[in-house]
Parts: sequence; structure tokens; C-alpha cells
Amino acid sequence: MTSSLPRFLREAASEQIVITRHGRPTGILVGFSNEDDWLEYRLEHDPRFLERIARARASIQAGRGVRSEDLDAVLEPAKTPGKSRQPTTRRARRAPSKR
Repeated sequence: MTSSLPRFLREAASEQIVITRHGRPTGILVGFSNEDDWLEYRLEHDPRFLERIARARASIQAGRGVRSEDLDAVLEPAKTPGKSRQPTTRRARRAPSKR
């Protein structure tokens, strides 16, 4: 196996390699062609990120989203002469840390 490892790593850059023990899958070798691929993989498999996406989808389904067509109106400052309006933002409350 050790002598085959460099070859497997090269192959894993373009496809996932299933690792078996006694003919049964036990793991998978995932390669990355560059650092961006590695960071993207980590993000896609981060449970905190996945939970955030799930909450955002639920919020949109509940009608608490902003359509992309309406973003200009939401982000544009008021056009009243002499008055400048700062866009209002809501700060998300952080969940207590589980450390």
C-alpha cells in the first residue's frame, strides 16, 4: 500500500477513491487540485455552515426573505435632499457556545 500511496493521491485529485477492507467499503480518499477546492470541501461539510443554510432556507420559506429583484430598493439610501439615511441592519443573536 505504501508504495501505491503517491499514485492514489494523484488519482484522488480527479476522482474519489473508495478504500475497502476485505472487499467492504471502509473509507474514501478525496483529493484536491488546489487550496480553494480544499476550503470549499471543508465549508460544504461544516455542520455549523449546513445549519446556517437550513435556517436561511426555513426563513425564506416562512416569507422572511428579500427577493433579489428588491435588493436595490432595500440597499439604496433615501433620496431626500439634505438627509442621509444609514441602512438599518439587524444583528443576529449568537447562540451560546457549547465549549
